[in-house]
Amino acid sequence: MTGATSHSGRRTFITKLADKGVGVRVLMALAGHKSIATTQRYIELNPTVMKAAVELI
Repeated sequence: MTGATSHSGRRTFITKLADKGVGVRVLMALAGHKSIATTQRYIELNPTVMKAAVELI
């Protein structure tokens, strides 16, 4: 795949777990990050998940 990096796989892994409701502290530990802020930068926003969140109201 062109443009793929080792961080691409980590970003996908973290984002998929976040989309399934895994907490950011668990994601931080799995990623080996020392800062939640770093982990949060890896989580990509998913329009489908965002729409589902709004529909909870």
